[in-house]
Amino acid sequence: MLRATPLLILLGLALPLTPAFAQEDEDAPLTEAEGWRSNLTGQLAFSQAAYSNWQEGGLDALSFTAGTTGIFERLVGRFKQTHSARLAFGVIKQDTLNFRKSSDVIRYAFELQYTGTGVFQPTFATDIRTQFAAGFDFDPDPAQYPVLDSLGFFVPGERLKVSDFFAPALWTQSVGITYDPGRWYTARLGFATKETIVLIERLRPVYGNELDESVRIEAGLEFLAEAQRELFSNVFLQSRLGLFQAFNQVGDEAPDLTFENLLTLKVNDWLNTNLEFVALYDRDTIDEIQLKEVLSIGVAITLL
Repeated sequence: MLRATPLLILLGLALPLTPAFAQEDEDAPLTEAEGWRSNLTGQLAFSQAAYSNWQEGGLDALSFTAGTTGIFERLVGRFKQTHSARLAFGVIKQDTLNFRKSSDVIRYAFELQYTGTGVFQPTFATDIRTQFAAGFDFDPDPAQYPVLDSLGFFVPGERLKVSDFFAPALWTQSVGITYDPGRWYTARLGFATKETIVLIERLRPVYGNELDESVRIEAGLEFLAEAQRELFSNVFLQSRLGLFQAFNQVGDEAPDLTFENLLTLKVNDWLNTNLEFVALYDRDTIDEIQLKEVLSIGVAITLL
């Protein structure tokens, strides 16, 4: 007798230290007397699936993801400083395979705006992005890593390490003008420098650096647009588009692109669904657009 015992558990836990959205006082203009205005959200998510004699097929799976997103703003005189950060890490295990990384990001950004010039505000900004742990290509193609293959780092049939903490780290600094109408969106244009930092020597060619070049510096123009808005009732969108065009690549290469989007659907005070979509393009790394999509469901608890 055919016996099927599927087990599927999908459970998430989110721990917002302060509510991420829908705070009425966030719509009010930031004042010096208010001090720090903070918004910090944390999330934990867990999913598991197991099958036994399941005729329709399926893979046992176990995954875990943790993350936090925060923004902190303060006005001192005419100067507005903004700190924002995002941390996320997740692992997944399928069938007999060992745990593999499914999500990994460390990002911090700082902006200092002079607000005494209306909606067009002189701005200094810096942004850095890297990851916590090593990442691997489990089915590497030698044609995709010709330098590593020529140096003997490529072993057919074995996984290939392609990233680690500060390998790479992308760090930019810019001076320019921010268009800030005091609504749900801003845009910034400025002169910038970008450093591609790769601390592990053998990984440097993967990100366009020479083997003896731990830091590759480029100068160019940077554009950044950010939006945070409630699209519909209990449906919130956070979007961030960044472009960097190096002066020495004008006419030869498209600008580097980072396009991050997070759509949050609040089912109720306990249940949230998050859909994250990220697109990256940097021809110094790969001549293709890199895409990531993560869908997570969880129970949310608002503490403050």
